[in-house]
Order: sequence, then C-alpha cells, then structure tokens
Amino acid sequence: MIDIKLIRENPDLVKEKIKKREMNLDSIVDEIREVDAAKREQLGKVEAMKAEQNAASKQIPQIKKAGGDASEIMAKMKELVAQIKEGDAKVGELEEKQKTLILSLPNLPDDDVVAGGKEQNEPIRYFGEKPKFDFEMKNHVELCENLGLIDYERGAKIAGAGSWLYRGWGSRLEWALLNFFINEHIKDGFEFILPPHMLGYQCGYVAGQFPKFTDEVYWIKNPTSNDEKFMLPTAETALVNIHRDEVLTKDDLPRKYIAYTPCYRREAGSYRSEERGMIRGHQFNKVEMVQYTEDDKSDIAFKELVEKAERLVQELGLHYRLSKLAAGDCSFSMARTYDIEVWIPSMEIYKEVSSASNARDYQARRGNIRYRGEDKKMHFAHTLNASGLATSRVIPAIVEQYQNEDGSVTVPEVLRPYLGIDVIKPGMGM
Repeated sequence: MIDIKLIRENPDLVKEKIKKREMNLDSIVDEIREVDAAKREQLGKVEAMKAEQNAASKQIPQIKKAGGDASEIMAKMKELVAQIKEGDAKVGELEEKQKTLILSLPNLPDDDVVAGGKEQNEPIRYFGEKPKFDFEMKNHVELCENLGLIDYERGAKIAGAGSWLYRGWGSRLEWALLNFFINEHIKDGFEFILPPHMLGYQCGYVAGQFPKFTDEVYWIKNPTSNDEKFMLPTAETALVNIHRDEVLTKDDLPRKYIAYTPCYRREAGSYRSEERGMIRGHQFNKVEMVQYTEDDKSDIAFKELVEKAERLVQELGLHYRLSKLAAGDCSFSMARTYDIEVWIPSMEIYKEVSSASNARDYQARRGNIRYRGEDKKMHFAHTLNASGLATSRVIPAIVEQYQNEDGSVTVPEVLRPYLGIDVIKPGMGM
C-alpha cells in the first residue's frame, strides 16, 4: 500500500512511477486526492462539532447548579449528537473509498528500475557456458519418461492438464533438491517454517494479491459453514503474515524465514509448446525465503537473497543468467525484482527458477507490521522474498544439461550424498 502522504504531497511522482509499469492510473490518483480532501474537510467539521459538544457538556452542570434552565442547550446537544453520528459515518465511508482506491495502485518501482515490459529486462550476468553436445540431445520430457522419473500421462489422468507424477528416482531427485535447498538455508541462519497451505483472505490482502488478483487462486469453501480459504500460490503469502499487526523491536530484525510448500496456481489459459512437461503447472514444489528488515537495511537483504539463490544454482552446476526486471514485469507488490533464469537446451530459452524481490514497506503497510527504531519512533518494516528454489524448472534443466549419449543423466555432485548414486540410468529401477 502506498503512503497517502506521498500521494497527497507528490502526486506527479506517483503517476510518473506507475507509468513506468506501462499503466496509466492518473485518474485514480486524482480521485484519491479528491476523496482525501473531502475526508479531511469532513473530519474537520466533525472535530469542530465534538469540541462544541464537549464545551456544552461542561456548561450544563454549571447552569443546573446555578438553578438555571439547561433545556435549550440539552436540545441542541441532542441535535449535535445526531449530526456527529452522521458526520462520523460520512468520514468512515470516505475512508473506505480512499482505502479501496489506494489498494488498486501497485507498488512504485525503485528509481533505477527501467520503464517498460519484459522486453526491457536487462541481463546482468551469466554463470557458466551453455552446454554443447556431440550427440543428438533429448528434451526433458523424453528423458524423464525414458528414465521413469515422471509420469505425465497418469498425472494428467488423475488431475488434468498441467499435472504430473514423480516416480522412483524422479521422486527421490525432487526430494534431494528440496533437502539440499533447506539445509543450505538453515546453515545461513534462516528459520525453517512449515506453514498451512489453506489461508484466510487477509493473507492474500497483506501480500498484495487481493483484492486485485482474487480470481487467480484456488478457493475452498466449507459446505457446513461460511468459512472460505484459498490455497497458497507461494509460501511468501503465508510468511509475510507471520508478524501481521505486530510491533517488533529493532533487535528483532532482520527476521529470516524459509518454508517448503507445494504452490497451487490456476495458470489459466492454454499451454504453449515451450511450456511442455513441468515448465508450467497447477502444483509445484518450492522453497521460499522471506526477510523482514529495518527500512534502511532492505537493500543489503536484497543483495543477500539474490546471492543465496544464485549460489544454489551455481552449486548445482547449471548455466543460468541473472536478469533485472523492468517495471512492467515486476509483480504488483514489488518495487524491484531480479530473476535467475536457467538454460533449457531443447527450447533454447532461459526459464525463471527464482525471483528475488523487495516490496519495501508496501506489504507492511497492508499488514500493519511495524518496529520501534533507535529514534523511539514507529517505522514500517520492509519485506523481501526470493525463491530458493522452485524445482519444477530445476529438474528439466538438470536432466537436459546433464544428459549423456546413452540416455542417462549425471547427478550433480551436491545431490549425490542425498541420492547415493552418481548417474541415473535407463532401466535401473527404483
């Protein structure tokens, strides 16, 4: 949520930054200011009436004590009480309208984030070289099916398009990746969380997904009550709500959390050829990192999250690039985002396996997450997140980049202690 003071005092800056996202919301910004002015005017009237009420309240006992007639003042007081009630209701209506309008505004991109959509994304650096093969390479779907790692047909049979079954060594490879990620994060001082998968509306609201994107998640209604929950699209949605409506101390920060969860995405629309196999699905596994920091420490935390996510991909030995996203490609709640994108040889494209983002105080304002600083004043915390990592694109990258001529796949060295083998071969069983 954007600070109303900024909208009030510098609306042109707000409009300009939103335009960097390829969005024109000038009329909404103007309407917010109009509603804000009306609310403040109405509030002034109500406060004046309350002051008059207080003064009259002091006069009535004095008049009665002196033996005078206070009926006229009491009648006026009764009328004033009704006017105050009506005025408070108007203030409440204007506050609600202002809040609804502000919630429709995305986070403002950082000054150094370029304008435009994904075509303006900037590769910052590359790791390793694109693998070259002196044999006819296979794509990850063929490799996974031949090795018995993934059963796409039966996955679709039991859950529909965009679903798959891990089997045998495929399940063990998936579990090895998750364990490797979690262990590395724990070494780095992150607290391991296993959150609920079904969340209340407020979680999506604080994360910035609601009310704008309520149709993009799976909703579950209890048939015996009015209870309604949604399936988390990412663990970030849960983790950024841990300290909702709390006041932290400076010594509490930074707070560093990781969580393993499946992620549930509606992913509406048809599947393109470049999204075959596990590249895009309705359910996939991910380890997520989230940090809460002081308002002047989030740049340091962002650098740390990017480097941590990069290190995981580097230790897996995968060729990737790090890209800085343009404003229009950053998600609604984020002020800046860097993507780590692995190379998928058969597609000859890079696919994102981690997004590291800084929300600044946007989510904390929605969740009323504050801390008391050294200045003894209350500050909104900054929240950040990064995938660490999502497996549904890591496995395709591993099997394609590590494939051998005989159809086997060499296991990345860091995963061998978890799997107990160096190579996954055709026909090797479970």
